Amino acid sequence: MYPNLFSPITVQGLTLKNRITMAPLYLGYAGQGGTVSEMLLDHYRLMAQSGAAMVVVENATVDHPSGSGSNRTLRADTDDNLDGLKHLAAAIKQEGALACLQINHAGRFAHATDRPVAPSAVKTFGRVPYALEKNGIDRIVDKYATAAARAKAAGFDMVELHGGTGYLLAQFLSPRTNQRSDEYGGSLENRQRFALEVLARVKKAVGALPVGYRFLADEWMPDGLQLTESRQFAKSLARTGIAYISVMGGTYESFSLKDVVEKSKQEGYMLDLATAVRTAVDVPIIAAGRFATGSFAERAIAEGKTDLIGLARVLWADPRWPQKVRDGQEGSITHCNPDCGDACMHMVMKGRPAFCVAWPADKMKSWKAKFL
Repeated sequence: MYPNLFSPITVQGLTLKNRITMAPLYLGYAGQGGTVSEMLLDHYRLMAQSGAAMVVVENATVDHPSGSGSNRTLRADTDDNLDGLKHLAAAIKQEGALACLQINHAGRFAHATDRPVAPSAVKTFGRVPYALEKNGIDRIVDKYATAAARAKAAGFDMVELHGGTGYLLAQFLSPRTNQRSDEYGGSLENRQRFALEVLARVKKAVGALPVGYRFLADEWMPDGLQLTESRQFAKSLARTGIAYISVMGGTYESFSLKDVVEKSKQEGYMLDLATAVRTAVDVPIIAAGRFATGSFAERAIAEGKTDLIGLARVLWADPRWPQKVRDGQEGSITHCNPDCGDACMHMVMKGRPAFCVAWPADKMKSWKAKFL
C-alpha cells in the first residue's frame, strides 16, 4: 500500500528509506539542566523503532541559559553533554533511522534566563527582551557553528536549524519582531542576513554533513512574516545549498488564536504552506501538521505537494503509525485527539514531562510508573 509514501528519497547523499520523518517535538524529557536522560533515550529509541526514515531530535540549545526555552531544553552548547548526545544519536541509528539534531536559540522565548535577547526590544508575554548588539549577534552565530560541530562529533547524520515557532532565527526574519535600523533590519535582504550568516558558518563547521532548516512560512499574525516574503527567503536558503526545508506555520503568539486553534484540528492543516514553498525552490520539502492517515499522506506526495511527511504528535500518540499504515491496519491507530485542549503543551509549559492523554490505559500506567 501507498507506494509513494514508502518509496526512498536521497537527500545530499543520504538515503531515507521512506518519506516519513519524525518532526521535532519538545516534550520536556531531557533532564534538569538539559542533560540526555534515560527518559529521552527511551523516547527517541521508540520513535526510531517506528519505521520513520529520519528522526529529528528537538530544540537543542546553542547557548545556555540565554538561548534555552526551559531548564529541560536539551543542551548542545557544551562538551559536558557530548557523551549523552553520542548515546542519543547511537540509540536512534541502531534502530535503523537517520539521526538529525535540531539546534536552536530561543531568543525572546528563552525562559531559562531573566535576560532574554532578541533583534529588538519587542514586548513578549509581559517581558521585554534586550536588543542584541552586533558583537552579541556574532557571538551567537559562532555558538550555532560550535553546536553543529558538536552534533557532527556526536554522530548525528544531519543538523537542522530551528527557524520556526518564532524563535531567534525567525525573530530576525519577521517584520513584526525585527525593528532594527542597521544591516540586520528593514528590508527582507537585511532581515534574512542573520539566518544566512548562521547557515554559512554552520556549513563551514560541519563540512559535508547535510544541514536542513525548520522553516516558518507564515506567522499567522496580521503584521508578521507571511508567504510573500518567506518564499523569497526559501530561495535564498536553496541558493546556499540547504539540504531540505521543513515547513510550518504559527508562533507561540498565534497558536492560541481562535482561528488557528480551529485550523489546527484539520488534517494536513499546514500542507498548503509546504506546497507554496515547494513551488519556489528545488530542494526537498517536509510538510507537517496532523497527517493522521496514510491515504492523505500518500496523496500529498503523489500530487507533488510535498516530498516528505513530518509526523510529530501523530507519531508520539502512536509510534507504530508507519507500520500500521504500511500493513493496512490503520483502523487500530491511536490518534492524537485535536479536542484534548493541547494537554501535552500545557504540561511542558508547566515544566513537566508530557504524556499523551490518548494513550491506552496500559501504556499510560506503564509510562507513569517508569517516569513519574
